Amino acid sequence: MQSPPDRPVCVEAKPEPAAFDPAQTAVIVVDMQNDFGSEGGMMARAGIDLSGVRATIEPTARVLAAARQAGITVVYLKMAFQPDLSDLGDPDSVNSVRHLRFGVGQSTTAPDGTPSRVLVRDTWNTDIVMELAPAPGDVILYKNRFSGFYNTELDDVLQARSINSLIFTGWTTSICVESTLRDAMFRDYRCLLLEDCVAEVVGADLPRSNHDATLLAVQALFGWVADSAALVTALEGQPVPIPS
Repeated sequence: MQSPPDRPVCVEAKPEPAAFDPAQTAVIVVDMQNDFGSEGGMMARAGIDLSGVRATIEPTARVLAAARQAGITVVYLKMAFQPDLSDLGDPDSVNSVRHLRFGVGQSTTAPDGTPSRVLVRDTWNTDIVMELAPAPGDVILYKNRFSGFYNTELDDVLQARSINSLIFTGWTTSICVESTLRDAMFRDYRCLLLEDCVAEVVGADLPRSNHDATLLAVQALFGWVADSAALVTALEGQPVPIPS
C-alpha cells in the first residue's frame, strides 16, 4: 500500500480532539477471544452475562475495517498460557491463584466438538471471536499478564513500525484494557480509548461502574476517549491508500 496521507486524522474526543498520523498508529485489540466473549468460553461457563461484551463486537468490526482501509496497523493481544502453565507465576502469586480460581488449564470442548482448554495457547478458547478474526498482515501476540507490554514483543513491534499512537478496543475495560493503556502511556504512546468498543463485567451492576471509572481516568490523565463513530468518520474522510 501507499503511505497514508501526511495530514493527521482528527477525532472528536474528550477532553479535546485527538490528532494522529495513520502511518504511526495502531489499533490494539485486547483479549477479544472466545474465553471472554463466546458461549462455551470461560466467562460463559462461570455464568457471567456476555451481553455487554458482545455489544462491542459490531462497532469494533467497523473500526477494524476502517483502520485497515486507512493503512493503520492492527495488533491483537490474546490472554493465554503455556499448556503446562509454566508462565502462570509462582503458586502463591495473585496471577496464579486468581486464574486458577477461574479454571485456567481445565479441559473443555470447543463448539465443533474438538478438545480445548481454558486460557491455554493455541486452543479454541483463546482464539479471537470469529466476528473479529484477524486479517492477513495483522499482528497477533500472546500475553500472560493483564498488561500487553509485560514480557511480550509488543513494544518492539510498535517501535519497529515507528508507531506512537494507539487506539484501544477490547475486554475488559478496567483490567486488561486499562492495564495495557496505562503501560502504553508510561512509554509515551498517545492513547485513544473507544468507549463503545470496550466493556466490563466486574462491577457492571454498580451505580458507577468500573467501566465508567476507567473512562474518567483516561480522559483526565492517560489519554483521550471517543466513540467508534467519531473515529470511523475521521478515517473515512481521508484518501484511501491503494496497492502500489
